[in-house]
Amino acid sequence: MTDADPRALTRRDLRTLSLAALGGALEFYDFIIFVFFTSVLAQLFFPPDLPEWMRQLQALGIFAAGYLARPLGGVVMAHFGDRVGRKRVFVLSVLLMAVPTLLMGLLPTYADIGLAAPLLLLALRLVQGAAVGGEVPGAWVFVSEHVPPNRIGLACGTLTAGLTFGILLGSLVASAVSAWWSAQAVLAGAWRWPFVLGGVFGLGAMWLRRFLHETPVFESLRARRALSEGLPLREVLRGHGRAVVVSMLLTWMLTAGIVVVILMTPTLLQTLLAIPAAEAARANSAATLALCVGCVVYGLAADRYGVRAVLIVGALVLIAATAMLYAGARAMPQHLIALYAATGLCVGVVGAVPSAMVQAFPAPIRYSGISFAYNGAYAIAGGLTPLAVAFWLRSDPQAAVYYVAAAALAGLAAAAWGVPVRHAAASAMR
Repeated sequence: MTDADPRALTRRDLRTLSLAALGGALEFYDFIIFVFFTSVLAQLFFPPDLPEWMRQLQALGIFAAGYLARPLGGVVMAHFGDRVGRKRVFVLSVLLMAVPTLLMGLLPTYADIGLAAPLLLLALRLVQGAAVGGEVPGAWVFVSEHVPPNRIGLACGTLTAGLTFGILLGSLVASAVSAWWSAQAVLAGAWRWPFVLGGVFGLGAMWLRRFLHETPVFESLRARRALSEGLPLREVLRGHGRAVVVSMLLTWMLTAGIVVVILMTPTLLQTLLAIPAAEAARANSAATLALCVGCVVYGLAADRYGVRAVLIVGALVLIAATAMLYAGARAMPQHLIALYAATGLCVGVVGAVPSAMVQAFPAPIRYSGISFAYNGAYAIAGGLTPLAVAFWLRSDPQAAVYYVAAAALAGLAAAAWGVPVRHAAASAMR
């Protein structure tokens, strides 16, 4: 790969990108479907004599455990991804997500086996967290090392769109279950179907990934015997601190866009502005679909104008769009769907974040560098963001807007400080 050879995407590139995006969507669906059935799981997997709020809290704790497992799982899987091969770990990650999801749908409940039920649920959730910790950075590395250097933004943006589509898929499946079955039928067993389907489709994605090829970059490293000789993570921490800090700050911006704007805002619209739940859900679906489009658009822009410029402009646009969403929802609630969809499109700046990260670390330690920075930052921000916003809302109803602005400004500063005006993409990808 050289800058003098900016070839177009081949059929093999498109096939690799399609299978990676499909697998990412299914894997993220498996990870996120838990949140849509938290209240059901709370009733079925914990002692019925506990107060409802306590059961909800314990179910949310098991959900959060998946985030806590991400850094460790990501670091371990990244180590083997840098030493053994990207493809093997890429296939393993979807297997480690699909099997626990399938087993969740088959688990006996508290009424059947007592305290063993929540413990088994927790164990499966931890495996899911470890899997997604390896999947996301591994997928970015895998596709970026397959495509030509002038298409890294498109590849990472498309893959990120696939991941976010998994959120939309989870929401739609949960809504369909609620529409097709009564609350009693859901508790009686209908809740199992989304997990079983997710597990089956995940196993299908794993089977399809077997036909992918190892990345040319890794094959070149192996042929030249240029793989990391020591622990890849040690090399990351010893000589690439700036890249780690920049990647973590960009991940904070990514987290704010996804967690606050996409996941938390529907509830905030209901509690702060009394918008009906069904209307908020419809608007959120439109926003998530627009986010998928936005990820691809920002990825294309990163290839054309440079990822640094796109991240700086995108961070400013994200701040403005979030402020307009909340102000517009208050003043013009009849236009909520259009406002939310436009904001979702602007959140698409998260699709440009991975192209900055994959080019920030040299190839022998790329997987470990991204995994450590991304998963570490996401575990902290993903866990603390809902608490921080909820606490801030007690004193200011604009807390969500201010939080997104703070994270976006951090991402802007990171891009301005640590991302070159234009990456020497070919040399960076070696």
